[in-house]
Amino acid sequence: MFYWLLKHVLVGPALRTLWRPRVEGLEHVPRSGAAILASNHLSFSDSFFLPVMMRRRAVWLAKSDYFTGRGVRGRLTAWFFSSLGAVPVDRSGGRASEAALRTGLRVLGEGELLGIYPEGTRSPDGRLYRGRTGVARMALEARVPVVPVAMIDTEKVQPPGKAIPRLGRVGIKVGPPMDFSRYYGMSADRAVLRTVTDEIMEELRRLGGQDYVDVYASSVKSGQGAPVSAPRRPEPSDDAA
Repeated sequence: MFYWLLKHVLVGPALRTLWRPRVEGLEHVPRSGAAILASNHLSFSDSFFLPVMMRRRAVWLAKSDYFTGRGVRGRLTAWFFSSLGAVPVDRSGGRASEAALRTGLRVLGEGELLGIYPEGTRSPDGRLYRGRTGVARMALEARVPVVPVAMIDTEKVQPPGKAIPRLGRVGIKVGPPMDFSRYYGMSADRAVLRTVTDEIMEELRRLGGQDYVDVYASSVKSGQGAPVSAPRRPEPSDDAA
């Protein structure tokens, strides 16, 4: 499979040699069976480092823009994400969000490891932003554990807007699987979904040491919201996904 060629021959050896990722906790990733890999998102390069360092292949939900770019760069990006096994999803909201959830549940139903960025987009400033509740809904409906992953310093080697990464060390910390079986059968309760999501985000904050901002990163990027100046921990609320 071309994925393994990328990982072990074409891309993986160079990443390991040049950036020397520090990896902790890979033993927490289940060797088989359905589970969700939930990661913070600091840089475009997260999509390179994490799959390369993982022992098990994960199917990632990736924004559809990565598959529709034009020109040589657009075609190369689409080819790369397809080779990694990424699945394009529309993040425009509404019916598109429901379709993305159904796609994720299909992947989990096939016993795969599903990778997702709960923030929904890259952090604009290196802080950890509010999680979208789709990750909680999939975990409860599919009845699978959530494995938290913290990417560390990837935004320093490839800041937003930079096409070519600079040299520097990055880190990956994987935490123990999170069991939400106490909430099974409650995936229609928005307060429960927010509680589960906030627990996941708090674990990501603990693993990666980021400041937490209780605002959606997409709102900050679009200018519709402003991040608070002081870091906060996730607090349950009853807002919609």
